[in-house]
Amino acid sequence: MNPESILKEIQLLPPNAQEEVADFVAFLRSKFSGICQPRKGKKKSILDSKFVGMWADREDMKDSVKWVRDLREKEWERKRD
Repeated sequence: MNPESILKEIQLLPPNAQEEVADFVAFLRSKFSGICQPRKGKKKSILDSKFVGMWADREDMKDSVKWVRDLREKEWERKRD
């Protein structure tokens, strides 16, 4: 069903039913407001996010591969016990 045919069907309804349709449309708009609305403004780079660089001063995070490896080894040792 296309928008024009939907509009024609609504116009054939009695006034109180048209009001119900309007209420239902308002309900659906509020329910899906975050989904249907296009984003406004320019996309931000992830590099502008607050969390980027939050661990920059941590010495144990300088080599992230080693940090993850050590963390996994500790967890594996704990599970063996």
